[in-house]
Amino acid sequence: MTYDAHPSPTSVLTTRRRHGVSALTIGLGLVLALVLAGCDTSGSTSGSRHPVKAKPAMRTFLGPDGVVSSSAIAENRHPGTTAWEIPPHSGPDGIEGFANLNYAAAGDQVTLYVSTVAPQLHVIAYRMGWYHGLGGRQVWQSPVVPGQIQPACPLTAGVNMVSCDNWAASLTFPVTSAFVPGDYLLKLVGDGGQQGYVPLTIWDPASRATYLIMNRTFVEEGWNAFGGYSYYQGKGPCTLGSGTYPVCNRARVVSFDRPYDSGDGASDFLSNEYPLVRFCEEHGLDVTYATDVTVDEHPTFLVQHKALLSLGHDESWSYNEREAAQTAQNDGVNVAFFGAAAVVRHVRLQASPLGPDREEVDYRNSTEDPLNGHGDPMQVTGNTWSSPPTSWSSVGFVGEEYAGYLTTGTAPFVVADSSAWIFKGTGLQNGSSLPGIVTSDIDHVSPGPPTPSNLQVLGHSPIPLAQAYTNAGRWGQYTYSDMTYYTDPTGGAGVVDTGDNNWINALTPCASTVPNCPAGMVATITGNVLWLFGQGPAGHIIPSVPNWRTITPAGS
Repeated sequence: MTYDAHPSPTSVLTTRRRHGVSALTIGLGLVLALVLAGCDTSGSTSGSRHPVKAKPAMRTFLGPDGVVSSSAIAENRHPGTTAWEIPPHSGPDGIEGFANLNYAAAGDQVTLYVSTVAPQLHVIAYRMGWYHGLGGRQVWQSPVVPGQIQPACPLTAGVNMVSCDNWAASLTFPVTSAFVPGDYLLKLVGDGGQQGYVPLTIWDPASRATYLIMNRTFVEEGWNAFGGYSYYQGKGPCTLGSGTYPVCNRARVVSFDRPYDSGDGASDFLSNEYPLVRFCEEHGLDVTYATDVTVDEHPTFLVQHKALLSLGHDESWSYNEREAAQTAQNDGVNVAFFGAAAVVRHVRLQASPLGPDREEVDYRNSTEDPLNGHGDPMQVTGNTWSSPPTSWSSVGFVGEEYAGYLTTGTAPFVVADSSAWIFKGTGLQNGSSLPGIVTSDIDHVSPGPPTPSNLQVLGHSPIPLAQAYTNAGRWGQYTYSDMTYYTDPTGGAGVVDTGDNNWINALTPCASTVPNCPAGMVATITGNVLWLFGQGPAGHIIPSVPNWRTITPAGS
């Protein structure tokens, strides 16, 4: 991969996309030139009567919204389709399923387990991206196979785990080279019109792309209440523990061997992940994909990239994943947390009858965990990472702490340091607000250690207590959601935390009837993050300017 000389930071930022004009358009001529430059149109193979075109070399350059890849541009020039979409209220009634793999690479075999009332079904694989604004590209379609209603999924008493590992396989397909690395929705289609999704991430173990998007399947599975049980809810009497929170009839182990109970089978991919995927692909960014399970199993994969992109509500992390991310940070890999509550819950993996690492463990109470006192204390699952015996605060890594959540409505994002690089090209001033940004979970600055001493507060958004729950900070009638940035003194890595769980969803363009749509501003700010983080250790380019001690009210 060749990295071409790039314009100066000043010239790039002055040509930034405004009001929805794509940075892809700005650099399209250069990208096409790079694509053509990589093609050998005159060479031939010995003995051949016809010229043979060499595969175009992948080239990259720094554009206004990050490092652009000629291969990403070429991929998104393919014809797209909206056929991947499932209209409201048309699924997944009558069809649902899951795959035997959390992620896959070329050469793998993927088995799907589907339960449906339809006599017959087929599956269509869509790679999710930009594709001229249509959002997806069909990569593969299965033959028609018989449908069946699968048996009820049994409950494992004591840990309240629902698993469908008793289902019969519906079909198996090979992952060929046609499956370009990316996020896929496998659309299950019954012959009676039934529709549902199975998500699948395709990765490339050899990738050295600039950006790594890490799908957060740990939290999706932890919140998955298929069969009535998740880490946050349960049915019937308590099996272990007592008290009101966490609920005592919750699951202690959840299985990947079951469908998702929301999002037509896609969980929250389309709201907490896909808008950033679409943004990166629209702008031709040099991005690749993995899941948190990938990182747990292949921890050195992170150091092959310049920036790790953590998606919305990325709360559940394993010890291997955490160690991999901190090692990468020490090596200069930047980390962008595009959601609040990151690295709050502590999980670990174990095998299921269908394969390794198919069950996710989180007792949320270390005294209940069978490993407590009998194994590695860093694998024991308390309520949070800061709970004993791990007793590790994520604040020093993320930059701030989980503060609570909005119980109703939204709140505006408020700019705290408009001079910061992240607001270039926005025209925003201190105190400027973007409506409808902050909702769901929030983070705020925690005064004193382990808060990084060079933390820079970029946004400081007041949340009325009448609108929120918090047990981590109250100042008068408000708590706060903060956006922060710091640079690591060891390897120079930059770390951004948006401080709320709606940032990625806010990238979604609004309907024309919606006034004061924040999507354009959110896109510009996001592009600024990817522009800086794509160049290597951010601290070597724009170190953080500590200001957290000056934010008022004091300590907020």
